[in-house]
Amino acid sequence: MAAGEKRIARRYYVSGMVQGVGYRFFVQRVAGRLDLPGYVKNLSDGRVEAYAIGEPASLAEFRIELERGPSYASVSGLAESDAELESRYASAFSIEHDSW
Repeated sequence: MAAGEKRIARRYYVSGMVQGVGYRFFVQRVAGRLDLPGYVKNLSDGRVEAYAIGEPASLAEFRIELERGPSYASVSGLAESDAELESRYASAFSIEHDSW
């Protein structure tokens, strides 16, 4: 981590053809490569939600990868927002499952 940089949390909502195409596994691999803890999960409305904790530069690279997606995905939109640091997601990246 560069001097003066601090860890922040961001939440992303990805739209398009992002379910059933290996998108969550792709996100998990990218997060691992960038050393970002957090989670990814499918939403009942067809979007994918990703949450990550890291330095701003790493999160910017993460966003670029989310927009690209794996080869069979087609990302049509990505909404990003600040999020609270959730300690339960601060040490690893997981694939979560909603109860819908």
